[in-house]
Amino acid sequence: MKITAIKTAATVGHGMHLWVRVSTDAGIVGTGECVHGGKQAIAIIQYLEEKLVGRDPFAVDAIFEDMRRSHVFDGGDAGALITALTGIEIALWDLKGKALDVPVYELLGGKFRDKIRVYADCEVSPGMNFDQIKGVVDEVLERGFTALKIDVDIGAYGHRESEVAHFEKDRFNFTANQWEHERMVSLVDMVTRAAGRDIDVAADVHTRLDVPSSIRLAKALEQYHLMWLEEPVPAENVDAMRTVTQSTSVPICSGENLYLRLGFRDLLEKQAVNIIMPDIPKCGGLSECRKIANMAEIYYIPFAPHNVSSPVGTLASAHVCATVPNFLILEYHWLHRDYWSTIIQEKTDIIKDGFIHFDGRPGIGVELDEEVGRQYQYPGTTWFE
Repeated sequence: MKITAIKTAATVGHGMHLWVRVSTDAGIVGTGECVHGGKQAIAIIQYLEEKLVGRDPFAVDAIFEDMRRSHVFDGGDAGALITALTGIEIALWDLKGKALDVPVYELLGGKFRDKIRVYADCEVSPGMNFDQIKGVVDEVLERGFTALKIDVDIGAYGHRESEVAHFEKDRFNFTANQWEHERMVSLVDMVTRAAGRDIDVAADVHTRLDVPSSIRLAKALEQYHLMWLEEPVPAENVDAMRTVTQSTSVPICSGENLYLRLGFRDLLEKQAVNIIMPDIPKCGGLSECRKIANMAEIYYIPFAPHNVSSPVGTLASAHVCATVPNFLILEYHWLHRDYWSTIIQEKTDIIKDGFIHFDGRPGIGVELDEEVGRQYQYPGTTWFE
């Protein structure tokens, strides 16, 4: 079997969702998804196609590493190149699973678990009062989720106009003022009260604080027993992250903007976080992220992948989560997208009562519905041409 073509399509979602289709001379096709690569990733895949036509599609790791090393001077350790290779890699695993008539998790070593726990990223913002927050939380709990995440930084998406007047400060300064600090703590307080003791709550800061502000916030949140506090400071400075982590009993989580095992090495070796969260359809793909999880296991650090993908990328991530012992929980970021279930041919929600269950279908296990996808086609992109 040989690769005959690699084509892309893109839809609007959490930014751009880039679909990658690998075709073969045997008529077997694999579909992958990657995120946050933008139109740069499309151009890279178009460029790589001629280098990959004629290759054995079963040599997934060799293809990935060959392309990465061949372009090491073009960003071979991070960014759009790695994201583009990730989309190809996931499509190759889907293709290989279909060709061998087995689910991808069997090709990755088999399952440690039969279902994957998922948490819901909620549209809760610092401008809401308790009743508004309880309404959002109740909706999540009614759908069967046992864990959720909120954005606590005032500059996050969806902040209320009433908040803006209090937030008129230097936007490049990461120091939280007194009002901002108290507002973040108040938000966590309201959400945890609305959720109750049996529901896990995580809080995301989107790297928007400096070290003193992060430490102050983390200490104030210790009483709420959070599942984690996410990226209080940027992940680029591992020592700064470690300083925050060592200052508090609140678990600190980071990693959504790191790439490959190389990107996680210092974070893990210095034990600068308590939980890692690689974005699987972005930072290297299924095989690479399984290796990242295995590295983390050496330090007894849980693996809780970041995820803003469609059902295709989400289920692809779930295959990795099934095959590592230190999996904690997987993110779900599509609570209010009408096409979550309709963009796949199966027309079903892959998440039921807060868990993803595998049905044993070969490859990733779901197929893109192109007719629906075209309705959300990303402006200025082609459709598998």
